[in-house]
Amino acid sequence: MSARERAILHVDMDAFYASIEQHDDPSLAGLPVLVGGVGARGVVAAASYEARRFGIRSAMPMRAALERCPDAVCVRPRMQRYQEVSGRIFAIFRGLTPLVQGLSLDEAFLDVTASAEPAARLAAAVKTRIRAATGLTASVGCGPNKLVAKIASDLGKPDGLTIVAPDRLHEVLDPLSVRRLPGLGGKTGARVEAAGIATLGQLRVAPDALLRPLFGRYAARVRERAGGIDDRPVATDRDEKSVSAEDTFGRDIADGPTLQAELARLADRASARVRAKSLAAGCVAVKIRRHDFATFTRRRTIAPPTQNRRTVASVAAELLRRWLDEHPGARLRLLGVALTDLTPARQLGLFHDVQPCLDAAVDAVCERFGRHALRRANQL
Repeated sequence: MSARERAILHVDMDAFYASIEQHDDPSLAGLPVLVGGVGARGVVAAASYEARRFGIRSAMPMRAALERCPDAVCVRPRMQRYQEVSGRIFAIFRGLTPLVQGLSLDEAFLDVTASAEPAARLAAAVKTRIRAATGLTASVGCGPNKLVAKIASDLGKPDGLTIVAPDRLHEVLDPLSVRRLPGLGGKTGARVEAAGIATLGQLRVAPDALLRPLFGRYAARVRERAGGIDDRPVATDRDEKSVSAEDTFGRDIADGPTLQAELARLADRASARVRAKSLAAGCVAVKIRRHDFATFTRRRTIAPPTQNRRTVASVAAELLRRWLDEHPGARLRLLGVALTDLTPARQLGLFHDVQPCLDAAVDAVCERFGRHALRRANQL
């Protein structure tokens, strides 16, 4: 790729959560590992490649996954550990370019157009540095835009490296299934195939008469995307909108004190995540889902913005108490706490409330010994 052509990398870690568990516990290497809740309503958050051979995918009910692979090893998620590893990976990204757009803990776009190094060499360097720093593998795609880079990263998984030069766009994309096009859902993909369009090459040259019934006014845009056309920039200035924590219970809960204990645990988790990002929240929201799936949200603004776990837990508890008073006897299947209106945390004065120091001490203990190392008394 010449210096004047855009060069975008898409980095996607391979089975991120499951790979971390296998790395941290060598006895799990080579075994089908499922990360997620193990209760009656548990879902798969991640599946190792050994488990994926059985058709198991993330977001699948854990019960269904175990029916496909009864010998799978189930591991509860360790989000704090995954975030710590993600931090190391993103530090590697930012060591290559300031133009990094994170999509999740384990996925990002990097714009390396301005780099003096060839893009292909940087793509290989990313993989090497990630493995050296974490022991994990990543699949990397390199192309002239975000769309092509994302498609490319998926072509060689796991541990893949695919470079798509601009003059090879049609050569690489045309033979691929239409289902490789990001954003084309399963139902729409089936309709496109039923219309006789099986590959991206066929989609790229399909007439409006065929595409308009499928995509309406977006027909021309879909045709462009099938041809690898995408002018979206790598967006590095997207402010974080919210930080949240939620859990689906293994059984419906109607007991008020038990619900408040669960909510306090979620408030602690959400506030710890805000502190880890050096942010403060100006609004606390509580998400409540009844046994019949009816979902409610209650929120309250707070001033000044805070990252204090005691404040967050207190506001969340009051919101839940008022809702329970309005819905006596309600059985809940899910609770969540969301912190919004996020701003950079301000440095506290020397004689400020000591609670932030206590929060920092708790965070340090949990980071070293696991998030259950210190727990509220009402959660025991």
